[in-house]
Amino acid sequence: MDLFTYASSQDPVGKLLADRMRPTTLDEYIGQEQIVGKGKLLRRAIEADQVTSILLYGPPGTGKTTLANIIANRTQGEFMKLNAVDASVKDVREIIELAKSTKAMYGRKTTLFLDEVHRFNTSRQDALLPAVEQGILIFIGATTENPFHHVNGALLSRSTLFQLEPLTAEHALIAMRRAIADPVKGLGFMRLQVDEEALQHIGQMANGDIRRSLNALELAALTTSPEPDGTVHITREVAEESIRRPIVKADESTQYDVLSAFHKSVRGSSDAALFWFLYAVEKLGMDPMTFLRRLIVACSEDIGLANPQAMVQSVTAMDAYHKIGWPESKYIISQAILFAVESPKSNSIPLAIMRAQELMERVKSAEVPLHLRDTHYKGAEKLGHKGYMYPHNYPGHFVRQQYLPDEIQHEVIFAATNQGTEEKMKLNQHKRRGTPTDS
Repeated sequence: MDLFTYASSQDPVGKLLADRMRPTTLDEYIGQEQIVGKGKLLRRAIEADQVTSILLYGPPGTGKTTLANIIANRTQGEFMKLNAVDASVKDVREIIELAKSTKAMYGRKTTLFLDEVHRFNTSRQDALLPAVEQGILIFIGATTENPFHHVNGALLSRSTLFQLEPLTAEHALIAMRRAIADPVKGLGFMRLQVDEEALQHIGQMANGDIRRSLNALELAALTTSPEPDGTVHITREVAEESIRRPIVKADESTQYDVLSAFHKSVRGSSDAALFWFLYAVEKLGMDPMTFLRRLIVACSEDIGLANPQAMVQSVTAMDAYHKIGWPESKYIISQAILFAVESPKSNSIPLAIMRAQELMERVKSAEVPLHLRDTHYKGAEKLGHKGYMYPHNYPGHFVRQQYLPDEIQHEVIFAATNQGTEEKMKLNQHKRRGTPTDS
């Protein structure tokens, strides 16, 4: 029996190996021991058929849909499935009405599995909420996107969040070995000889994705000519032809995370800042301008007056990117990033902004001191708008006078640090305020 004949005998439309080998019980389920291992909360709930509303969050290929199918196999109630890509509010309401009838007539619960819940807009998620709150529906959502960004806060608060971790090459090896040994659902009916290095290569290239691993294994088995004795020998070379390096997926959450990692690295690691920038642009296909904008902000937020040249470098790099494009500007942008990371750091500017905003809230309506008011009109002195002292007429081009509103005239908003060029500013501030230099 060849593979085509076998697949047809199992299913008229011929299921792929990955579908045939999909686990149907928790004992067959691979990975995610942190949530479905022996004695874990979710496992106990599934085994007792007491699953409440949950959200399964994790990258593609981590077993979210498989886990939902296992719950479906265990439950004594009704189990409905929708995919958020093509489901409508009408579909949701029909399921809710059906759930109400099932509960009223038979006392049976209804569970709704909503795959790719992040693709449901707010109005469609809102349609679910009353039924979940009233216990009419048990909701199971699956998402590859950060649920705190994409799931209705009320729906999220009424569900238990379980985060699934990326699977490893070891998990893929377990799945492939099972498939090779299983004569009913797998490839055990064939005389397969699979070299260990071939399995290792597929597992590594699939990056732990079990579906990709099984698809590659099946393709290798399908396309390899048997030996004279009927053995199908899958070598490393055959495995290399059966699977290619995956394209990295840059979804919205991934982009936010990488950008966050970049900015945080600018504060402390040249190696990491440069890596995340190049990884994002060349591996994920992100726009260099996204990182240039963040770098320019960081030059003020995290470096500021400790090294004002960092801002100059970053703006110059942005200008170079616009004029010469990518990849030529890669060098200029990288130079600006490294210059920023290795610069002395100061957050005195954001602290000064925060302090000014706090004082604005306290003052509510600020009155400009009379001597600072506009005097470019006749009669200004009669209104008392006089007394301003022009600093350039005094030694050191400075004279002590009131600049802030009366209520906050003695407050300090900008406090220079000892970092870089701010150190000289700090000394100057102490001198002008008449305070000790060690305060």
